[in-house]
Amino acid sequence: MRILHTSDWHIGRSFHGHSTLDALRGVLETLVAQVREHAVDVVLVAGDVFDSATPAAGAYTLLSDVLRGLADAGATVVVTSGNHDSAARLGFQSSLLRAGVHVITDPAAVGTPVVVEDEHGPVSIYGIPYLEPVLLRAQWPGVRSQADVLAHAMGLVRSDLAERGGRAVAMAHCFAAGVEPTPQLERDIQQGGLDIVPLSVFDGVDYMALGHIHGQQQLSPRVRYSGAPLHYSFGERFKPRGSWLIDLDADGMHDAQWLDLPVPRTLTTLTGPLEELLTDERHAAHESDWINVEYTDPLPQRDPMRRLLARFPYCAAVAHTPVAARTDDARTYVERVRATRNEAELVDAFLAHVREGDGASEREARLIAEVVEQRAHAEVTA
Repeated sequence: MRILHTSDWHIGRSFHGHSTLDALRGVLETLVAQVREHAVDVVLVAGDVFDSATPAAGAYTLLSDVLRGLADAGATVVVTSGNHDSAARLGFQSSLLRAGVHVITDPAAVGTPVVVEDEHGPVSIYGIPYLEPVLLRAQWPGVRSQADVLAHAMGLVRSDLAERGGRAVAMAHCFAAGVEPTPQLERDIQQGGLDIVPLSVFDGVDYMALGHIHGQQQLSPRVRYSGAPLHYSFGERFKPRGSWLIDLDADGMHDAQWLDLPVPRTLTTLTGPLEELLTDERHAAHESDWINVEYTDPLPQRDPMRRLLARFPYCAAVAHTPVAARTDDARTYVERVRATRNEAELVDAFLAHVREGDGASEREARLIAEVVEQRAHAEVTA
């Protein structure tokens, strides 16, 4: 049996205020083509289908179109909800979908598999939706963390599998041991600190398809994250986009290969003085990229975004990150102030302090001298 593992579509998410709906549609259409090309039997979507609990109408349209395309390509589709999804809204759509598309959002369904047959017999696919510990304490006494609820859920899976027998695949949406999250991007699944689910929780199945982390990661040969199909932040720009193609034989997991997905627009971070970024021909190759600019001028510049957009029409973010000038002056600020001989030197010492080493420029020094002279003249004539 051939299984394609994807997750974290985040339909409806914006990128620095720009819609990603059209870009995501193109990428997911490529994923549908890969399912057809590689004769995939089952597609697993491990949570965070939508980016919001209240997605716009266009997000529902895209999801319906992609699920229909996957089913038309001959695949059974199993979708679970993630922490970004509204389980109720995503689950409501499941009753309206065609045969062969399964949307699992109810914790009561954990331990009841979708069964798919191949030439070697049945494969049980256990979908585990995102489980909120606080909401499950009445049904599952003693659970207080993601590790607790996943351990309980996998216990239900193993119990059912012990009676059913055969090969099994499971899917969940969580932080698992050893992951490297993208800062400020994945919404924490935690309670009282980082809540990590140990790998041992996932014992007992032939393959574990995880969602929530936006980068491709292999925690063990049989436990993997596929990551998101689009880059949703500049912090992700070096992480490949794609999905895992998993082959099961009669004995279980046989092989895994990575299928790349296209990147609609490259993400690039440019660093340097603003004028250099606006004029240097070295940056010409990035004029059609999504651009994040960190300009290093000592002082903030006027209208940097407007000026950058004239050259980089897809400039999405600008930050002023001045580079501190190197200095051999190890004195404290108080010591430097005490060493000043006049008001001009006092102002220069202050500028060097707030700029972490870079004092007044030549032009600023002239202005400071003029102001100090005018002030002295005013005091004399007062």
